[in-house]
Amino acid sequence: MATINQFEDLEIWKLARAICREVYRLTNTSPFNKDFSLKDQIRRSSGSIMDNIAEGFEREGRKEFIQYLSVSKGSAGECRSQSYRAYDNKYITDEDFKKLYDKLILESQKISSFIKYLKNPDYDGTKYK
Repeated sequence: MATINQFEDLEIWKLARAICREVYRLTNTSPFNKDFSLKDQIRRSSGSIMDNIAEGFEREGRKEFIQYLSVSKGSAGECRSQSYRAYDNKYITDEDFKKLYDKLILESQKISSFIKYLKNPDYDGTKYK
């Protein structure tokens, strides 16, 4: 595996960015854009996924990075829950819900796998090899 030198190279950050873009696209449509509270909550949680990956990476400590990845995973769950609220209120279509849901599940799985990798006792401590 190649050494990752910046958070933008992480697959989990790229997927988080795609999720955030999708959430902003969905929340810019009517009637979603009129529910200011839910719109702001889901935007914040989707942004938190990518932001916590970035912040944890930049701190350069494995244990801190794992903690921030855990927060990021929690934000993915929060965003998934909020997407149910949007779907239940008919702010998003079946297709849009499924697409966002699948991305959020994949992101949670990938973050979990990365956390397990970083916790592996064979991990040599070099910056995120």
